Amino acid sequence: MVAINADRLWGRIEALSRFTDPAAPWTRRSFDHQFSCGRAWLEQEFQSAGLTVSMDAGGNLLGRLPGTGSGACPLVSGSHSDTVPSGGRFDGALGLLAALEAAQSIQEQKISLSHPLEVVDFLAEEPSEFGLSCIGSRSWAGLLTASDLERRSPSHLTLAAAIDSVGGSAERLVSPLRGHGSVAAYVELHIEQGLVLAARNAQIGVVSSIVGIRRFEVTIEGRADHAGTTPMALRRDALVGAAHFIRAVDDLARARPGDHPYLVATVGKLSLLPNAINAVPGSVSMILEIRSTDPEAMTHFEGALWKQTEGELKPRGLRLVISPLSQTLPTICSPHIQDTIEQAAAAAGTRSTRLPSGAGHDAVFVARLAPVGMIFVPCKEGRSHVPEEWAEPPDCAKGAQILAETLVLLDQTLPV
Repeated sequence: MVAINADRLWGRIEALSRFTDPAAPWTRRSFDHQFSCGRAWLEQEFQSAGLTVSMDAGGNLLGRLPGTGSGACPLVSGSHSDTVPSGGRFDGALGLLAALEAAQSIQEQKISLSHPLEVVDFLAEEPSEFGLSCIGSRSWAGLLTASDLERRSPSHLTLAAAIDSVGGSAERLVSPLRGHGSVAAYVELHIEQGLVLAARNAQIGVVSSIVGIRRFEVTIEGRADHAGTTPMALRRDALVGAAHFIRAVDDLARARPGDHPYLVATVGKLSLLPNAINAVPGSVSMILEIRSTDPEAMTHFEGALWKQTEGELKPRGLRLVISPLSQTLPTICSPHIQDTIEQAAAAAGTRSTRLPSGAGHDAVFVARLAPVGMIFVPCKEGRSHVPEEWAEPPDCAKGAQILAETLVLLDQTLPV
């Protein structure tokens, strides 16, 4: 087994977390000052670990160890260093720093790899102020469109200019930065962001698939009226209709039998007009998000939801308007990488279990050009994207050790 330095890993987790907005820990938003300071620190850590450091056109920070095989494609591991507002210290950062620890430990122990090993800090995995997530990994797959690059932040900066500001080159993003087959394998360590590992008394999660995500803007159109003078029987209250819709989302998602395939649905954002104390709401817009490992399950859920909602809204004189916003397909993790992670866990005497990921990850986009796999470690109470997000140091160290061993085993079993 590869021996990792647990104290060094934990020290780096603590150090990176200090790059935060002091008024809203733990906040390190892509493109902001704290993010840039964190990136400068990461570059120094990459160099001190013996990695050759570079920045690609997508604004992704890379550290590389050479391999002995001539022309071999690299093994890649990493994650992201940005956070959601007032997020946690482990989502993204753990996977990134564990990959760095794995690479440094492999080099220190003079373990020879045929494949080069790259550690990557993908740019802006979390939804950014440009309304787009996974910007860096999208650039690898060639999925940043011209309209994406023209998106503007609240300060009117374009995404293209923002990418350039961190050392990328937006003008080069008209084609994929990495071609299909240019990466031997991508493996990412992450906190679970759930409670399956605890429920199964497992120490390590082997991710079988990553959910697809569909988002819609859903608008309930009614009629605004005076709240005091309009009788209840004559009202076309859009907010009441929105309440019916939200309840239908929850009821239909809960009513599904079992947990196969995995599916969750959420209404997470609302806006209403005229939004006044003394006015009947005339229009309510919401963002509906559906996540599942099965596209057919999402389609069936959507059809049932639209049908049920329209039946409830029509008698109230309300209209349902549905506008698709975005869609990513479910991603199946490589069976070979899953098997290899299990082999590494077993060698370490660690209990593992297979499970899907209900969160999105950069691996979704890397999967368009390479086999991918993910390793989960437990997090306290399953909580993530909150300041209380926590992973125990021994769990972080165990995850890093299994990641390092997985990379060594993949080097031995994948073609050069």
